[in-house]
Amino acid sequence: MSLHAAEFFAELWLPFHDSTVVGNTYYATPTPGTPLRLRIDFSTTIYADIYGGLRLAVVHPDRGVLDAVALSFTDHGTFHRRDEAANTRPNTRGYGTFDKYQRPGRPPWEGAVTTGLRDAIEQYTAVWFPGAWTASTPERTPGRTARTAPAPPGARRDARAR
Repeated sequence: MSLHAAEFFAELWLPFHDSTVVGNTYYATPTPGTPLRLRIDFSTTIYADIYGGLRLAVVHPDRGVLDAVALSFTDHGTFHRRDEAANTRPNTRGYGTFDKYQRPGRPPWEGAVTTGLRDAIEQYTAVWFPGAWTASTPERTPGRTARTAPAPPGARRDARAR
């Protein structure tokens, strides 16, 4: 079964023009003319075919992986609404994860809210690829699994620091 990786990474609205998805992995050259590359793939859990987050890596063609970080779906609230609606409790199988199986016509990560992941990816890439994010940020429109809710009056709009 397909993870629909291209659709998942499109849902993140990553701004890098020089990028592609190969299999279940996203590759990008955030800063043109430099040898550093960004690789993002799904991180597995202890269970077969269940994914608990994303693994970001900065790769140099000669030196290999220079740095890597794991971003869990749980820490970034990716499936909080879905799990709350399904009454899935923390520390149970399926909480904050998705597997490769899905209903026909639906991605396995249906119900994901990717804003927290996108913010974390932006913060990470700002360290390794300064200015790359702002130089090529596309205009965002909500995807088919995004859920928008109005902010309460006076709510802070700042991104959480990680």
